Amino acid sequence: MRMNSVPIYLIFAIFTSSSMLEASSINGGGLGFKQENPIKRSDFPPGFLFGAATSAYQVEGAYLEDGKSLSNWDVFCHTKGCGENGENGDIAIDHYHLFKKDIEMMHSLGLKSYRFSISWSRILPRGRFGEVNPLGIMFYNEIIDELVSKGIEPFVTIHHEDFPQELEQRYGSWLDPQMQEDFVLFAETCFKSFGDRVKYWVTINEPNLVAENAYEKGTYPPAHCSQPFGNCLAGNSDVEPLRVMHNMLLAHGKAAKLYHESFQAISITSYQLLFAKQGGSIGLVASCFMYEPLTDSDLDRKAAERALTFNIGWSFDPLIFGDYPQEMREYHGSELPIFSPEEKQFMKNSIDFIGINHYSAIYTKDCMNSSCLNGGDRAVKGFVEITGERDGQLIGEPTAMPRFFVVPRGMEEIVNYVKTRYNNTPMFITENGYSSPNVHDVEVDEILNDINRVEFHEAYLASLAKAIRNGADVRGYFIWSLMDNYEWTHGYNVRFGLYYVDHKAFDRIPKMSARWYQDFLKNNSLVDHPPIKTDI
Repeated sequence: MRMNSVPIYLIFAIFTSSSMLEASSINGGGLGFKQENPIKRSDFPPGFLFGAATSAYQVEGAYLEDGKSLSNWDVFCHTKGCGENGENGDIAIDHYHLFKKDIEMMHSLGLKSYRFSISWSRILPRGRFGEVNPLGIMFYNEIIDELVSKGIEPFVTIHHEDFPQELEQRYGSWLDPQMQEDFVLFAETCFKSFGDRVKYWVTINEPNLVAENAYEKGTYPPAHCSQPFGNCLAGNSDVEPLRVMHNMLLAHGKAAKLYHESFQAISITSYQLLFAKQGGSIGLVASCFMYEPLTDSDLDRKAAERALTFNIGWSFDPLIFGDYPQEMREYHGSELPIFSPEEKQFMKNSIDFIGINHYSAIYTKDCMNSSCLNGGDRAVKGFVEITGERDGQLIGEPTAMPRFFVVPRGMEEIVNYVKTRYNNTPMFITENGYSSPNVHDVEVDEILNDINRVEFHEAYLASLAKAIRNGADVRGYFIWSLMDNYEWTHGYNVRFGLYYVDHKAFDRIPKMSARWYQDFLKNNSLVDHPPIKTDI
C-alpha cells in the first residue's frame, strides 16, 4: 500500500481552564464504563495521530460570503427546514470568521491532527460550469497554513455531504455519471492548491450513508425515496441507492488514480513535474456499524454477516478488490451496476487507507425467512432488520442519536473485521463520539460536566487499543467533534463536541471532556476534575 509513516509531534501546551467549583459531578456517576486502569496515550503506538473532526457545512456558516454559491444543503434547509426548529447552517458556529481562534484552541488542547472538509460550493461555485473561486482557495490556504504553523497535521475530506446546488439542478447530481467528472475536477483543484501541505486526503465521507439517507429514506437532500421506506415526491429506494453509490465509488476511483499518478508519484514526467512528489496518501471513509446477531440462531448470524457485507463490503470491496461482493451481486442481480474491465483495474487498490466512522454496534434480524418492518425484507437492506433491543434489554446505553448506543466492544469488533477482510490495510478511526440523550432544556453547567462523554471515549479507546495490540494497523483516532456544531437534520440540540458553543456570542467553552482529552494527550491518567460552573 502507498502509505507514509505518521509523523510525531512533540508539541504540548498548557490548557487554560475555566473556574471549577463544588465537589460533586452534576452528571453523577456517568455511564459506568470507568476503566480500572485508565487508558493513556502511551497505550498507543508512537506517531499515532490523535485529533478531532468537523465538516464544512456543520461549522463554517458564511453561506453566501466571498463568492460561495448555494449548496444542496443550503437549499434543502431553506425550503424543507432542518432540525427540530427549522434550523440551518447559514451561520453554523461561524468557523469561517473564527477559524484562527479555533486553531489556537486546538493547539492548546494538544491535537496532533485536525480532520475537516472543504466546501465544494466555496471552491467551485458552479462546478465545471464556472471558474475556481480564488477567495475560497485563500480561505482554506489560511486554515492549512495556520494548522501547519501550530504543528497540527491537516487531514482533509474533499467531499462531506455538500456540493453546488447547480449540479443537482442541471443533471441530478450523484444519480448521473456526469457527477464523477465534476468531482474529479474538484479533487484536482484541491490537490493543486493544497497538496504541498496536505498529506492525508479523504475523497468522500460516508457514501453508504448518503445513499441510505438521501436516496433510500429521503431524509437528506435531494429527499428521494419510495414506499415502504418513505413518502417522497420522487425516487426509488430499491434502485437509486445502488446507482448513487456506484457513481460515488467511481468518482473516488478516478480521483485516486489522478492523485497516485500525477501528485503522489515519486517517478515523474516533465508534465507532472510541478505537482508530483506531494507524497501523501488517499482513502475513503464509510459509516461502519458493528452488526451483531439478534439471537443465537444461524439465520440471525448469517443476517449479521450479510449486514456487514452490504455496508462495509459495499463501500470497500470495489476499492480493494475491484468489484462488489459476490453476495450483493446474487441478491441484487441486474439492479447492481457493473464495473467495466478498465474500471475494475483502476478501482482495485485505489485506497492507501481505510477510514472508519464508528459510533455503535446494533443487532440484526434475518428477514429472508421471517416478516420484518421498515423495508428490512428488501434486497437493498440485505434482507436484514436492525434493532437496538433484545429481550427487552438495550444493546447499550442510549444517546441522543436513535441508532447510536454505547457499546465499546463494537470498536474492537469492527476494527478486527476490517483488518481480516482487507488484509490489514492501514486504518484510521475518522469519527467516534458521544451525544448526551438529555438535549432539551438542559442547563449549560450540565452540558459542560460531560462525564458520560469522558467515560465513552475512555472505553472506546481501550477497546481500540486492544485491537491494535492484537495486530490491527490503526494509525489515528479522531473525536467527533471538536465543538458542538450543526448536526444535519438533528439541528443544534444534538451535541457531540468537546467544546460548548454559545450561539449568542459564539464563545467556545471547554467541557470536562476537553480537559480529559488534553490530559490524555499529555499521557496523564484521568484526574477527577471538579465540576464546572458558569454564569451563562
